Amino acid sequence: MSGTPTFAVAPSFMGLPRFDRSAALAVAGIPLDIGVTNRTGARSGPAAVRAASRMLTDGDHPHFWIDPTRLDIADIGDFTIALGDLAESYRLIEEQAEDLNHLLAVGGEHGITLPLLRALRRKVGAPLGLVHFDAHVDTWPDNFGQVYGHGSPFYHAIEEGLVDPGRMIQIGIRSPVQREVWDWTIGKGVTILSAQDVHAMGPVAVSERVRQVVGAGPVYFSYDVDCLDPAFAPGTGTPEFAGILPWQSQAILRSLTGIDFVGMDVVEVAPAYDVSEITALAAATVIWDYLGLVGSAKKA
Repeated sequence: MSGTPTFAVAPSFMGLPRFDRSAALAVAGIPLDIGVTNRTGARSGPAAVRAASRMLTDGDHPHFWIDPTRLDIADIGDFTIALGDLAESYRLIEEQAEDLNHLLAVGGEHGITLPLLRALRRKVGAPLGLVHFDAHVDTWPDNFGQVYGHGSPFYHAIEEGLVDPGRMIQIGIRSPVQREVWDWTIGKGVTILSAQDVHAMGPVAVSERVRQVVGAGPVYFSYDVDCLDPAFAPGTGTPEFAGILPWQSQAILRSLTGIDFVGMDVVEVAPAYDVSEITALAAATVIWDYLGLVGSAKKA
């Protein structure tokens, strides 16, 4: 090993030295958690994920054999939000995402995905496919009486035509859910794989199912860390028992070569409930794997 020790790298994601918004790939923190329905604290997620990402800076990716820090990539800091105003925060997030080439967003709560999809849908010009890892379907029409929140981004995304539900797959679902919400989601054409489905099928079969569902065309990747079993990701606001395992999640993501990913987010890291940074490291590693995936595609 050579260069700067991992503990001493710059406080940006993976110690990235670039901060300009013109980069082909832009990492941005979105410290929003005013739309959560259980434990708060995801506003501190971006800082925790950046700190944990230092472990990923001292070599090539051993699956894709590229160094993600050498891609055309910058950490552009955190987006501005409107404290206490969810609708205005969404407007600001959408506005700040508009001119970016390929955004890798670090939340923050899952509500941030809605304004990111609004900006991306306008840029792409067509509804997006969606690969969504989560314990929850996030298609509730409201959040305990509130229009917006972290439980409804994909309800609004479907209703607004931001995503094509026939090209949308959810992986790791296992939380309590009203039957009418489940039926509405399935009825729209969304494919749902529960955590038990993932255990039974295995990563190879899950990856093939993802390919079948999303097909050709631009695809967004959204990863809620509560898809993982809370033994491996305790630092989150809405943990759910019996989740998917880190090795399963990683094997699935690394197998998704050839899919036209155009943006991503990792959300719901709440470091106040974490143990030894394992949730933050899981989130950072998902981004690192995603960079290996899209970076190897660009190299090819």
